[in-house]
Amino acid sequence: MKGMERITSFVDSYIPDDEGLLGEIYSSAVNDGVPVIRRAAKEFLKTQLAVKNPKNILEIGTAVGYSSLFMSKYTDEKCKITTIELDEKRAEEAIANIRKLKKEKVIKVIKGDALDVLKTLPDASYDFLFVDAAKGQYINYYEEVLRIAEKGAVIISDNILQDGEILESHFTVEKRNRTIHDRMREYLYKITHDDRVWSAILSVADGMAVTIKKDER
Repeated sequence: MKGMERITSFVDSYIPDDEGLLGEIYSSAVNDGVPVIRRAAKEFLKTQLAVKNPKNILEIGTAVGYSSLFMSKYTDEKCKITTIELDEKRAEEAIANIRKLKKEKVIKVIKGDALDVLKTLPDASYDFLFVDAAKGQYINYYEEVLRIAEKGAVIISDNILQDGEILESHFTVEKRNRTIHDRMREYLYKITHDDRVWSAILSVADGMAVTIKKDER
């Protein structure tokens, strides 16, 4: 793992910091222990946005709004972003941050349990989805995420390697983390063996999966 830490530090050294208020939001979140996207992961996300040029983004897991604000920086001004957050305090902080950066017309925050909210969204309504919420819930979100994704949609799942814990066997993981461990492994198997999608598992930051919903005509 020391080798991986050196690689991470090396890669991060090439990544420029965000400027202005966006940079302040990120630094504050990191200092406060709020789970925000890692530096290398956000750079990868930026490249995927550039390739896809999405028009309608869904994010699962808002936290303090950083990722949504970051994505809005690298998408067309007509692109709409909907983001879901369970924690009401963080959702309110996200809304405040969105207002500070004057992105209210671009980013919409929905408060609530993602699994419940997903069921209310229409079929094939998003062309880019970023999954970054409770890791043990990814497998439970999957069918709803696939339902609301357009054909050809890009689905990015973050933190899939769980700081390397996903590599360990069930019984070597701390008991309190075993459910998350097992569900994440189930999720990774599902996205790599489902004929409806193409998926790649990448060791970027804490691991990211890129899933494309097939456009079978």
